[in-house]
Amino acid sequence: MLRIKSMLIVFFVVLASSSQASILLDRVVAVVNQEVITWSELYRSMESDAAPQVKEMKENERRQILKDNELSFLETLINVKLQLQEARNAGISVTDEEIKEGIDNIKKKYSMTESAFLDSLSKEGYTFDEYKKRLREQIMISKVVNLQIRSKIVASDADIKKFLDENKELSQSGAAYRLRQIFFKAPKNDADRNMVEEKAAAVLKKLKEGANFNDLAKQYSEDASASSGGDLGLVRKNQIAKEFIDAVSTMKPGEVSSPFWTAGGLHIIQLNEIIGPKSGDEIKEEARTAVISKTFTERYAVWIKGLREKSYIEIRL
Repeated sequence: MLRIKSMLIVFFVVLASSSQASILLDRVVAVVNQEVITWSELYRSMESDAAPQVKEMKENERRQILKDNELSFLETLINVKLQLQEARNAGISVTDEEIKEGIDNIKKKYSMTESAFLDSLSKEGYTFDEYKKRLREQIMISKVVNLQIRSKIVASDADIKKFLDENKELSQSGAAYRLRQIFFKAPKNDADRNMVEEKAAAVLKKLKEGANFNDLAKQYSEDASASSGGDLGLVRKNQIAKEFIDAVSTMKPGEVSSPFWTAGGLHIIQLNEIIGPKSGDEIKEEARTAVISKTFTERYAVWIKGLREKSYIEIRL
């Protein structure tokens, strides 16, 4: 009898603890007009929207980063709720066909089969239905933002001229180069520069022997471009250091430079393509895009501020 009683006590203690944990997990952390944001919703948002480098951290480090940024994530989630409410108030909806089209576009963009797409969702911790719900909300927000902000932005010729007058480097950008690099960080002590140069010389020797530049960049490069095979993308002449210009000025597409120093470290670059100076129409169109982007950023911030000011928001974090 005593044994049964003690087992029952343990059972109810566990049950109570589980119930308390559930309440704690789903406690309300914010009220946005007539809607609430729960802790579980916030935590799920933090987990899914965290930067890739955060997701790759150890469990305790990742949790600390998320905890330190709880309020920032919550403010973003509140803004999402406000935009969805505004979309519903404007009578905006999203059809199943639009959801299907959105998913098909994503699969096409990343060359994914149906199976690969579902596997990707699973790795991110989403069910297919959860992903469709999130995509529906993203499309709703895109529609209301387009309706209330983007569709009302016009870049006049006067706006474009003013932008070009204030950003003369845009019309003086000259040629552009598509580059890859293998980068070695500058040593803390000048005495160690020889070691860095020897390392670079060994890599250059491999390249001259026919090794693949992308593979060596992934293996040896010490900057963020390493993961993409050293790809620096398309860079304009006025965007790169003089040392880069000196190097590429004597190169032909496909060639690899000798190692050269900049303030940051030692570089080996591969020139993949040279693109001539932009035409007047290209410069004007780039300026138009920049004006629209700048105006949108400003108006979007004002719009969000207005949504918050006319809403009831209570933060309970």
